[in-house]
Amino acid sequence: MAHGSMSRRNFLNLAAGAGAGVALASCGSSGPSQGGGGAEASYWFLTAAPGEVIRKNAVSRFNKANPDNQIKPTAFENDAYKTKIRTALGAGQAPTIIWGWGGGGLKSWVEAGQVDDLTDWFAQNAAVKDRLFPSSFGAATVNGKIYAMPCETVEPIVLFYDKRAFDKIGAEPPQSWGDIMDLVPKFNAKGIAPFSLAGQSRWTNMMWLEFLFDRIGGPEVFQAVFDGQKDAWSHPAALDALGKVQELVRADGFVKGFSSVVADANADQALLFTGKAAMMVHGTWTYGQMAEEGGNFVSGGNLGYMNFPPVDGGKGDPSNTVGNPAQYLAISTKSSAEQKETAKKFFTTGVLTDEESAEWLDTGGVPIVKGSESKIASSKDPAFLKFVYDTASNAKVFAQSWDQALSPTAAEKLLDNIAKLFQLSITPQQYVDNMNQVIGQ
Repeated sequence: MAHGSMSRRNFLNLAAGAGAGVALASCGSSGPSQGGGGAEASYWFLTAAPGEVIRKNAVSRFNKANPDNQIKPTAFENDAYKTKIRTALGAGQAPTIIWGWGGGGLKSWVEAGQVDDLTDWFAQNAAVKDRLFPSSFGAATVNGKIYAMPCETVEPIVLFYDKRAFDKIGAEPPQSWGDIMDLVPKFNAKGIAPFSLAGQSRWTNMMWLEFLFDRIGGPEVFQAVFDGQKDAWSHPAALDALGKVQELVRADGFVKGFSSVVADANADQALLFTGKAAMMVHGTWTYGQMAEEGGNFVSGGNLGYMNFPPVDGGKGDPSNTVGNPAQYLAISTKSSAEQKETAKKFFTTGVLTDEESAEWLDTGGVPIVKGSESKIASSKDPAFLKFVYDTASNAKVFAQSWDQALSPTAAEKLLDNIAKLFQLSITPQQYVDNMNQVIGQ
């Protein structure tokens, strides 16, 4: 399993609680240095399989190859990490290398002058940049400058479906929004929920809006929100997307009681692989869990997957995707020159090596390295991994999840209003009015 729902949920708690900005921080040396005149660099990241083991292995390989440039890794469980980072930032004692997701947190810490500008370093080390997916740099970039090193895996959000459910109604997977709406009554007539959704978790609902905004109006609609443009949520495409989601809710497009289903326990995935729901919009991190828990659902060839279809008359490019374009490593401004050099050497020779890429592939993850096709072909799940690789590498735009892109304050308001929208307790116009108030916060 690359990233199960639980790790995704932990990430979102972390984003809300620590500024989504675990990727960027005001940092100093953490704890006592060991030898080398304080040159030992510190590196903090989250626990949980399989990432923790792979990250520690990368550090071990680097330390073995670089006796004069050592890195001290420390892994924290989500809540402990969230608290530790916040405390360390306030005390100026955060680690040299900070692992996270870029986006809104990165932007806020960049504006506070707390993380190093890596633009010139990447220009001087073009080979490092050129081997990574170009789409991975968006969430590492603020005002045209790069402040974090993309790393690890790419996790787009896709439309999963149960081939058995489509056989039961004699239909094909949807090729447009119109097809989706046409399929809803057909599945309901057979006692199958058209879509699984863990609505109580809120961020799961958000994935629908991310795609509808893009497919209807293109990436510039949300980009205007991210850029802090006044009344950006009032875009006609936004109101159209918000209205379409409520039409789907009213048509019983989601499993009954979706607002009380929680993603942490993978209940939404179970609805799909047990045949209770026909489709599910979710991140590719759920694939490993479905393969592990779903009996022969995946191994038996019953799981289908595709990019989210276009909306009739929409302006967005149907190759666009959204999700986690990568994970990110930032360097604190307060680290010593020696520590920063060690961090940059790690970025050059220790991140996404062939050994690390192979470890991610073995756990169902697609590393953000160009030219992985041959390794994918010989992996455990070649068809799915190739689909993920193609979706990510061919996307004209790979947008970062909204709650990562926004500040913690705006992200919490966003999730709260999305939940109300899906519960039909506010109108699209009320959503727009509420969210316009927090633009730029």
